[in-house]
Amino acid sequence: MAFFNYFNKEKKEDLDKGLETTKQSFFSKLSKAIAGKSEIDTEDLDEIEEALISSDVSLETTIKIIDRLEKNISENKYINQSELYQVLKNEIIDLLAENASLDLETIIPNTDSKPYVIMVVGVNGVGKTTTIGKLANQFKQAGKHVILGAGDTFRAAAVNQLRIWAERSDVGFVEKGQDADPSAVAFDTLQSAKAKNADIVIIDTAGRLHNKTGLMQELSKIKNVMKKVIPDAPHEVLLVLDASTGQNALVQAKEFISATEVNAIALTKLDGTAKGGIVISISDQFKVPIKYIGVGEQIHQLQLFNKKAFIDSLFA
Repeated sequence: MAFFNYFNKEKKEDLDKGLETTKQSFFSKLSKAIAGKSEIDTEDLDEIEEALISSDVSLETTIKIIDRLEKNISENKYINQSELYQVLKNEIIDLLAENASLDLETIIPNTDSKPYVIMVVGVNGVGKTTTIGKLANQFKQAGKHVILGAGDTFRAAAVNQLRIWAERSDVGFVEKGQDADPSAVAFDTLQSAKAKNADIVIIDTAGRLHNKTGLMQELSKIKNVMKKVIPDAPHEVLLVLDASTGQNALVQAKEFISATEVNAIALTKLDGTAKGGIVISISDQFKVPIKYIGVGEQIHQLQLFNKKAFIDSLFA
């Protein structure tokens, strides 16, 4: 069953609405850069570069895009405004296609491992618990037996928040309370999942500052304890980032990716920011695919990331 199908009208409408603020900001700046011009040449690229950077496309990624545009303009001489939008769109899609941006069609993990274990990491405030809750609900709706592990024992409200999501989605829940050893929580959760023949386990983790060495050591300890129960766990280390923080999300991604084996990214809160260009930068700069994007507060508005659908919506 293919959930998050981008050909679904409702999903497309959610994506378009979620990107509206970014779209208005991006095209407002881009239009000002080339306003009144019937032809665009290489001298206009500095203003286009500024429009990209101010939309929170990073400098490194912007330079790549501008280099591609410059080559295209040089080969085709002059292009007009409508052609520029199409060329810019195509160059961004091509840039993302060269990296780890995969177009997934289903939420269900494609693996023979059971249970499939997801460890969720990220700093406080990025929407980790909400992302876990939305994923749990959609896995449940897909007919999967899901168990959540309350491994964020550092923050007072984290265990209770996750319990509420578990109850709302009618999925399993394992906790040992605040200040418990997170590794012990992970161990008990995987033991319970094996005993109950669960399909998917999602383990929450603490979200203290990403530059704290202790947190990274704690994540390593949790992974090592998991392997005592399921040797190849965790199958997925999902890094949750808040898109509204812009370039700070890039900093967090670099820290977490260098410190732990992140193999998937979820970008939340795209609907509340004009900084959606950060999606392009993260897709370009890391060999870790963006798997989910949050385009609204509703449970179904956590969508699988599809680079073409994203860029099509941005340029619509």
